[in-house]
Amino acid sequence: MFDPAIVKPAMIDSFRKLSPRAQWRNPVMFVVYLGSILTTLLYVQALNGQGEAPAGFILAVAVWLWFTVLFANFAEALAEGRSKAQAASLRSAKKSVVAKKLQRANRADRCELVEGTSLRKGDFVLIEAGDYVPADGEVVEGVATVDESAITGESAPVIRESGGDFSAVTGGTRVLSDWIIVRVTVNPGEAFLDRMIAMVESAKRQKTPNEIALTLLLVALTIVFLLVTVTLLPFSVFSVNVAHGGSPVTVTALIALLVCLIPTTIGGLLSAIGVAGMSRMMQANVIATSGRAVEAAGDVDVLLLDKTGTITLGNRQASTFLPANGVSEQELADIAQLASLADETPEGRSIVVLAKKRFNLREREMATLGAVFIPFTAQTRLSGVDIGNRQIRKGAADAIRKLAEQAGQQVPAEVAAAVDIVARRGSTPLVVAETDVSNGSIRVLGVIELKDIVKGGIKERFSELRRMGIKTIMITGDNRLTAAAIAAEAGVDDFLAEATPENKLSLIRQHQSEGKLVAMTGDGTNDAPALAQADVAVAMNTGTQAAKEAGNMVDLDSNPTKLIEIVEIGKQMLMTRGSLTTFSIANDVAKYFAIIPAMFATTYPQLAALDIMHLNNPSSAILSAVIFNALVIVVLIPLALRGVRYRALGAAVLLRRNLLIYGLGGLIVPFVGIKLIDVLLGVFGLA
Repeated sequence: MFDPAIVKPAMIDSFRKLSPRAQWRNPVMFVVYLGSILTTLLYVQALNGQGEAPAGFILAVAVWLWFTVLFANFAEALAEGRSKAQAASLRSAKKSVVAKKLQRANRADRCELVEGTSLRKGDFVLIEAGDYVPADGEVVEGVATVDESAITGESAPVIRESGGDFSAVTGGTRVLSDWIIVRVTVNPGEAFLDRMIAMVESAKRQKTPNEIALTLLLVALTIVFLLVTVTLLPFSVFSVNVAHGGSPVTVTALIALLVCLIPTTIGGLLSAIGVAGMSRMMQANVIATSGRAVEAAGDVDVLLLDKTGTITLGNRQASTFLPANGVSEQELADIAQLASLADETPEGRSIVVLAKKRFNLREREMATLGAVFIPFTAQTRLSGVDIGNRQIRKGAADAIRKLAEQAGQQVPAEVAAAVDIVARRGSTPLVVAETDVSNGSIRVLGVIELKDIVKGGIKERFSELRRMGIKTIMITGDNRLTAAAIAAEAGVDDFLAEATPENKLSLIRQHQSEGKLVAMTGDGTNDAPALAQADVAVAMNTGTQAAKEAGNMVDLDSNPTKLIEIVEIGKQMLMTRGSLTTFSIANDVAKYFAIIPAMFATTYPQLAALDIMHLNNPSSAILSAVIFNALVIVVLIPLALRGVRYRALGAAVLLRRNLLIYGLGGLIVPFVGIKLIDVLLGVFGLA
């Protein structure tokens, strides 16, 4: 957070932001800025012997008012510096490369070498092993492994292929093997990296609706206090004339009072909070196309989550052995494990593991048995092992049925029934059979149920969301029976079975018509209509261009569960803004007790009763309040940038915590701080 490489430029930017044009963008701090200029002019006047107060006092107030403006500038510049550092790292991922341009999507065509920056939407390029992807696009032919670490930070290469939901490639990534033909989907300056850089640079950041609303509230409070402060001068002059004694309040004291009473703390930190929220989203490897999307994430009421890959692992795992009559479960597990020892698929490995767990069956020394493994093929839909006269096979039910029919036999009725039961549960049935080559007989041993396993800890995450008041809905193409079973196991609030693009769109509109904000993830072209409708739409970076254009966020890691983290980041930004606003308004009370008695106690001695802090003298009281007002911004900068720690609690509980910590804390801390500064000023003889 306080890296010298970021802090030094931020300090320089703090002075650059002193221009009136920069200050005008923040109305609250603009008032402080004008007050700083006015007190500086009053100090110059005091040097000429025409001062309304001692020159040293006016100078001290003017200096600390300038510090207040500079500290607010520093908070914003520091947040922007972090974003600029992220933008710099993104720019380093952009590479000017030579592209192999094709006239059409045919590798046999002659390619023309051109600069990557000259490519336009609709162009075709050939990218071979070792080449960098010159521009964003979609794979239209071929398949290749791609290194996306420059974009995502993930070192493991990914596969990109034509068709399906894993066809998108990003400029700046590198093809490691094979080749692909890519159709460019963006024009220069519109690439994904360009959009990312524009969004993380604060110059491109637009204020969100909530931020605008809060700014209007702060401006209204500032105007109210300004009017009140302006009326105090003639009131003070009138009171002195009537009392025939004392001296009217000075303009310097009135400026100090105004600056201390207007919400300068949140006014100085508001922009930094917004920039930091975008920065935290970037740190989570999520690009938001607008600050509005980040803010909406904090207000989400309903989450739509795909089952596969989000709630479940996405890889089918062996869960149950269902033996035929006359076959023990252990025998089925033993033979199924033999057939799977050379199977490197997740399903094959899970069968070996399940047999070990259930019956402590360990891997055998197959070399001594002369085993010959039979790999799976799309034609046979079988795999297995040959050991002597034994041919052990596992595969799809219809493939084993054909094998049995070729031997003049039928699949046992109880095995066929087990296949139907497993299929109705939404799981995948895998049938195991053994053939005796010596006599050609075949024995169907039973069924292995392959089940999509619910992710560990996902139920607890959904419980947290429920405590936050967010409803979770699982979306799946499974039948209602299977969907209900997985929904119950995962702990979601509701589910949508046999989902189609029309169903998803209708569900989102239904919840939005009830005044709720809806968030969802998607990666396919069929998800695009629902993503375009959702309030927070997170598209996977691996997904199609249509999905990424429809969404308002892109997850570079392509992790569907990231949606939960996005919601938490959004809520953290809203909580930080609310907490610091509460603190800012609450701590004005202490400044009131410090400055009002100091300004009017001579005219109205009864006001001395408000001096509950027993400050040294009027000058020390006013100066202490101004110094505290400036320093509190510095103290709160880390909290504004890091964010208030978020807890998965209900809105009412969070409100009580917020009021207790930042409301009550905002009342107490200034009393302690102002008194401490007053004591230090007295010790060093500065007041």
